[in-house]
Amino acid sequence: MHPPHSPHLTLRRRAWLLLALAGATGPAAAAEPYPAKPIEWVVPYPAGGGTDVVARTLAEAMGKALGQPIIINNKPGAATNIGAEYVAHAKADGYVLLSADTATLAANPFLYTKLAYSAEKDFAPIGLTVRFPMILVVNPQVPVKTLAEFKAWAKTQNGANYATPGAGSPHHLATELFRAQAGLQLTHVPYRGAAPAVQDVVAGQVPFMFVDTASGYQFIAAGKLRPIGVASPRRVPNFETIPTLQEQGLKGFEAYAWQGLVAPAGTPPEVIAKLNAALLGALGSTAIKARLQTLGLESIPGTPRQMADYAAAERAKWSQVIQTSGIKLD
Repeated sequence: MHPPHSPHLTLRRRAWLLLALAGATGPAAAAEPYPAKPIEWVVPYPAGGGTDVVARTLAEAMGKALGQPIIINNKPGAATNIGAEYVAHAKADGYVLLSADTATLAANPFLYTKLAYSAEKDFAPIGLTVRFPMILVVNPQVPVKTLAEFKAWAKTQNGANYATPGAGSPHHLATELFRAQAGLQLTHVPYRGAAPAVQDVVAGQVPFMFVDTASGYQFIAAGKLRPIGVASPRRVPNFETIPTLQEQGLKGFEAYAWQGLVAPAGTPPEVIAKLNAALLGALGSTAIKARLQTLGLESIPGTPRQMADYAAAERAKWSQVIQTSGIKLD
């Protein structure tokens, strides 16, 4: 005969089964491989600028490698601070990333008395992406073709206006360094992003600017912007006919807009490693290399440590320019 059925045993067995089920499903859920959902990539500039172009190019390839789409979210304004603050305070799980550039990581700590994020403490570097060589360009109606002619013209303008994608942007800092080295008086006209700044120089609303190659290449190729000189030590692929400013006598002048990819500080190392691997794969793609070279960009792939070291060196360089120029944004 079977022993009488005990209600207490039944309750105990039910409790044990529930615990067993929780034990079986809990760790499996916690160990769900990254990424398990779409990733948000914040670009702190408007759509259409150089940073946006690069982010969209890389995000597509990285998304395929990771098995999840990477969605671009443009959050422009305040010299990248709006987007940077958003990501700095996001959950550190690898699902919110940021295009961080010269402004975010090297200039803003010295341009602003108070920031809502720490450039050194609130981000986990994933890897550098590209450097944008910058080109001094003028509206074709400006009667100059060389650096010497430009300097002579600028001295007659009583503080010639120049456009930038925003106060404190790499383009702004490059122009301040240029102003100091060339001995010119210039007047800053900031915009909300590279695209509107370039458009106004093309339209003749502002006579000149330093444009990054990604934002300016199509306008230079179409003759809508006249290049005067490149702000790098060597001529740029696909722009070989444009002499450097150093060739034209501005010794030692070098300025890039650069960018990398970061996540909120505290993002698990294994997630950072997976993102870095996907980024390196994208930068190593033959098709993407060709696309970036067409834009005149220099790929600078590397490790998270290399990105941290590069950003630290850039902070040291641009802090001196900012202090000498007396630029303050608050």
